[in-house]
Amino acid sequence: MTKPLSHVRVLDLSRVLAGPWAGQILADLGADVIKVERPGVGDDTRAWGPPFLKAREGTEIGAGYFLAANRGKRSITLDLSTPEGQEAVRTIVAQCDVVLENYKVGTLDRFGLGWKHLSALNDRLIYCSITGFGQSGPRAAQPAYDFLIQAMGGLMSVTGGPDGEPGAGPQKVGIPIIDLITGVYAATAVTAALAGREVTGKGEYLDIAMLDVAVNLLSNQAMNSLLSGKVPRRTGNAHPNIQPQKVYACADGDIVLVVGNEGQFAALCEVLGMPQLSADERFRANAGRVQNQSTLQPLLEDAFAARPRAEWLRRLTEAGVPAGAINSVPEALAEPQILHREMVRTYEHPAAGPVQLVMSPFRFGGLATNSERPPPGLGEHTGEVLAEFGIGALEHATTDERSVA
Repeated sequence: MTKPLSHVRVLDLSRVLAGPWAGQILADLGADVIKVERPGVGDDTRAWGPPFLKAREGTEIGAGYFLAANRGKRSITLDLSTPEGQEAVRTIVAQCDVVLENYKVGTLDRFGLGWKHLSALNDRLIYCSITGFGQSGPRAAQPAYDFLIQAMGGLMSVTGGPDGEPGAGPQKVGIPIIDLITGVYAATAVTAALAGREVTGKGEYLDIAMLDVAVNLLSNQAMNSLLSGKVPRRTGNAHPNIQPQKVYACADGDIVLVVGNEGQFAALCEVLGMPQLSADERFRANAGRVQNQSTLQPLLEDAFAARPRAEWLRRLTEAGVPAGAINSVPEALAEPQILHREMVRTYEHPAAGPVQLVMSPFRFGGLATNSERPPPGLGEHTGEVLAEFGIGALEHATTDERSVA
């Protein structure tokens, strides 16, 4: 199958997660993604372990963090603070469609590699800048990390146990969710700009900020606040707008219950042997269930506690009520549905041998769009790529001014 972006070439100047995640999405969609790394050091995430992928002879190739976000790319090493490194980028960009970068605001302009410089060489170039706070505003020059943005963007204020319960307090999400979703938004913006270029014939500058993404992700919680004038509170595993949706303790373990409409609630009541609840005016409609949680929840909790988890899951599934176990990461990766969808795949790494990686969720025409390349070794493709662009061997220094975005 010809992949949707097989005609696109991307120069990926980013590091850590948000930018590389966007680059990996584009690579899975077929783009030729050339990842530029610091000579001798590489992307910071190569060292963010353990665990590390090791070569057959025992040397460390890169941490799991790096492997998660760099499938499908070719790696070259250039020192962008040197004239020869800058000139190499200009030569490559003249034949590229997209640049991804997450330098501090103004850094690439000082190197002569900013939007105004590179778009002058290639007016069809799509230049995507990913930073913590965007290219303008009082915080534009400041560095940012996912944890900080989860806090500043309001996400932590609605995540965690409610006040008064054991362990209450703000919590970050267990994965770097803002980095990852920023990468998804960046890749979406790039594909939109590529589509727009088909009409205008011109490239575009994209300014993607992690804090903007975090606030956008507040979605229903932001609207709850704007409509009511109230401050949304942490509700733990209970949904603030739809009930019953939370974790329930069975006789031998926990399950997640997700009731999304009145028919599912009626089916739940039948399964629990309490059909009268669905006719009760306090609980018949979702708004009433949300307002009367303090009365409804103890009834449900007592019912679930009386029987084993497997029995409840079987009966709920048969009744069409969404419910499931709380899987560990290994259990999630081993879920029969995940195995059927081939979301974990074994690649043959040239230095390490077989390595398992989590795949892209994209499917076109029923076929998955995963790159055939495993994550690259540091500078693995430098000679190959430079030769493609007619660039001779370079002297690589080891200094760089890249910042966290």
